[in-house]
Amino acid sequence: MSRTRHTALLAALGLVTATGATATVLGTASAGAAAPGCRVDYQITNQWNTGFGTNVTVTNTGDPVASWTLEWTYAGNQQVTQGWNATLTQSGAAVTAKSLSYNGALATGGSTSFGFNGSYSGTNAVPAVFRLNGVVCNGATEPTTPPTTPPTTPPTTPPPTGGRADNPYAGAKVYVNPEWSAKAAAEPGGSKVADQPTAVWLDRIAAINGSSTSMGLRAHLDEALEQKGSGELVVQLVVYNLPGRDCAALASNGELGPTEINRYKTEYIDPIAAILADAKYAGLRIVTTVEIDSLPNLVTNVSGRPTATPNCDVMKANGNYITGVGYALRKLGAIGNVYNYVDAGHHGWLGWDDNFGPSAELFKQAATAEGSTLADVHGFIVNTANYSALKEDHFTIADSVNGTSVRQSKWVDWNRYTDELSYAQAMRAKLVSLGFDGNLGMLIDTSRNGWGGTARPTGPGATTSVDTYVNGGRYDRRIHLGNWCNQSGAGLGERPQAAPAAGIDAYVWVKPPGESDGASKEIPNNEGKGFDRMCDPTYTGNARNGNSMSGALPDAPISGQWFSAQFQELLKNAHPAL
Repeated sequence: MSRTRHTALLAALGLVTATGATATVLGTASAGAAAPGCRVDYQITNQWNTGFGTNVTVTNTGDPVASWTLEWTYAGNQQVTQGWNATLTQSGAAVTAKSLSYNGALATGGSTSFGFNGSYSGTNAVPAVFRLNGVVCNGATEPTTPPTTPPTTPPTTPPPTGGRADNPYAGAKVYVNPEWSAKAAAEPGGSKVADQPTAVWLDRIAAINGSSTSMGLRAHLDEALEQKGSGELVVQLVVYNLPGRDCAALASNGELGPTEINRYKTEYIDPIAAILADAKYAGLRIVTTVEIDSLPNLVTNVSGRPTATPNCDVMKANGNYITGVGYALRKLGAIGNVYNYVDAGHHGWLGWDDNFGPSAELFKQAATAEGSTLADVHGFIVNTANYSALKEDHFTIADSVNGTSVRQSKWVDWNRYTDELSYAQAMRAKLVSLGFDGNLGMLIDTSRNGWGGTARPTGPGATTSVDTYVNGGRYDRRIHLGNWCNQSGAGLGERPQAAPAAGIDAYVWVKPPGESDGASKEIPNNEGKGFDRMCDPTYTGNARNGNSMSGALPDAPISGQWFSAQFQELLKNAHPAL
């Protein structure tokens, strides 16, 4: 992760219920037609006095097709108002639904679903005839009677369990990733934390579908439904695959080149959005952490800064970070049970005046790009996959020693913040002042910022100088705030919890403890992840960490892979202690 120092067709579907009206339509076409057989399941999933929600499943029972067009005509005055997973158009009573790039191919027996909301008055009869690629699907079954008792108020999207929450973590369990849990439980002492919720990282296109050895997105969501039971459950996803990803680092570079914004949209974001919009998952609260380590790089690591890199200049010039984040927010924000949290760096990166304000302005620019609006952002997350202490108790930014401000200490270096909690609350206030919602929520990643163990100070440092005062009392024992890779001495931080402080929606473990930040030496791999010297324990540093030693643990694997030695270090130095 890059760290630096100072110098629409779109709204989502409500919960599908078994009581909705359905029609199953089968058909066989004449010889030579593109799709000689089809079945359409049209289900009214929710209905009130002026509107309704529908899920449509199309099954190809004939020859394989590369794309599909489904047509039907309403007998009444129904109007499609919002849809997902298909391009829907309507002319009079006639409706056409066309496949998208990721769901057009249907093998024999293959099926796909799309959905929409609509309005009506009078009756809301299920269409009697459907045509798939011009072929009539005959034999409609009689629909059951749809629920007609109107709700007190028309439902928003989604209308199910509990509706949309101001704080998605409030009153909810959080998904325990079984893959991470198994690795943690296999470690000595790991059973103490193996039941903690961690995020699922979608850090490449292949992660969406998974493999024979790893769960894909649908598998995680299906497992989440099992864990949910009758209450509320949050699923945490990291959306992390921008073109030219992590322009100021190498360990977390990605698979997409700087100009591959179209692949990012069509092969990455669109398929994720399609899965999340599936009515099956409408009862889950899905929290997304959107593109960590991207936007702040356009402020701190571009020309004019000592920490500039050519790659970040490229990404600032082509605008694909802004475009990508805006597109992701729009697509995911249109799904009613998705809560987008945008990455906002950490205090040791953006806490200085010339980084703080410009970064907040850039967040707003991205949040209003590509058709996104500020309403598509539910909140922001800080300290993602980083090590900054949650709260420094033994010194404040207002302290002085012998007339010298704490801000002048080598550690603080004129930063306005000493820890993540004060930074998160200040960033929240700044963003609200720029027009973001007054109920904006913040998340803090506490997975590795505990800094417990025998090295944890129990009081302030000596007042012989401002540096001895700060260094003797600080919990964060890194050599430099700019160090970010597999830090020696780090420990598990506060356990995940909802609403722990003013303006904070939750403390979360987004970075799964035990997963490496990057390799200690160059390791060939097929994930696009390079070797960054900041992960080399022998590295003597650069401008981003004050030319200090890296503080990294030795013998680390590539980012995202299990690193047993780091996990054991985190257990040993956990605070609160295990």
